[in-house]
Amino acid sequence: MFDKLDSVVERFDELEAALATPEIACDPSRSTTMMRERAGLEETVTTYRAWRGVLQEAEAAEQMLREESDADMRALAKEELNELEDQRTTLEAKLKELMVPRDPRDDRNVVLEIRAGTGGEEAALFSGDLLRMYARYAEARGWKLEELSLSEASQGGIKEIIVLIRGHGAYSRFKHESGTHRVQRVPVTESQGRIHTSACTVAVLPEAEEVDVDISPGDLRIDTYRASGAGGQHVNRTDSAVRITHLPSGIVVQCQDERSQHKNRDRAMTLLRTKLFEVESERQHSELAADRKAQVGSGDRSERIRTYNFPQNRITDHRIGLTLYALEQVMMGELDAVVEPLLAAERAARLAAAGME
Repeated sequence: MFDKLDSVVERFDELEAALATPEIACDPSRSTTMMRERAGLEETVTTYRAWRGVLQEAEAAEQMLREESDADMRALAKEELNELEDQRTTLEAKLKELMVPRDPRDDRNVVLEIRAGTGGEEAALFSGDLLRMYARYAEARGWKLEELSLSEASQGGIKEIIVLIRGHGAYSRFKHESGTHRVQRVPVTESQGRIHTSACTVAVLPEAEEVDVDISPGDLRIDTYRASGAGGQHVNRTDSAVRITHLPSGIVVQCQDERSQHKNRDRAMTLLRTKLFEVESERQHSELAADRKAQVGSGDRSERIRTYNFPQNRITDHRIGLTLYALEQVMMGELDAVVEPLLAAERAARLAAAGME
């Protein structure tokens, strides 16, 4: 492992030197790529250098222990060695985690889709609750949420919504949300107080960048039409909504905004790139499906990943056997109570797969 770490430090220093040159500084594409690679290595390099510093301090303390005759100084050296040994153990454990290959998509923005499933209007209402939970979580982390597409239900819920969440590391925090979310509660329309069970599906995709997917203009059919929904007379007068069909794959995306056709087109292209990127990624990594399932579940939309039981104030993540009696706080956006254990399970699985438990 430590030979690999020396190579990581060497690469990090190469990137820092290259980024300081005018040639790279004047090339936005290359500099962005290098800065992203450098950012991905920085924590590993910092931790490795701290580990080496601890070894040097321990060596000095051991030398003092060998050479010092004063009892108080020897006791001080022994105390320092114990503290340094604890630091060394902690840093080595962190280095093992950092050296396990991470998901290269972790730092990306997220395209989040929420759809009402079984349960009719109650499922649509819970879709809205999930959206608010995710929006509060994103806001607390300083991330921006942008609506791409919305289909509302008749009683104020959401049949389907697609949003883009912009923020460094957004995919790493949201990726384990993919799957079926089951809710158990008494609907507002239930006169006899009976608990109903309904479900929503959540899909999480890393936002694709233009460099990821090459889309030929000739492969696209772009249609415009009049948007529907809130917006007053303007909605009925202008063809502001955009539908884009990718002819080779048959993927269709659409976005509507009551004011700007150009903005809708940009958003639709973002969504199309993301869907095509996901299709290609799944094709290239299909052989890893079993490993991914073993980590924290397959993320398939038909898989029940979590239950929200409102009468008991209980939230259960079935993939890792996590049960918390803090549903109210989680629904208010305190999602880290669930996210952190899922990330810990992912890290443990990656370490085991790499033989570094």
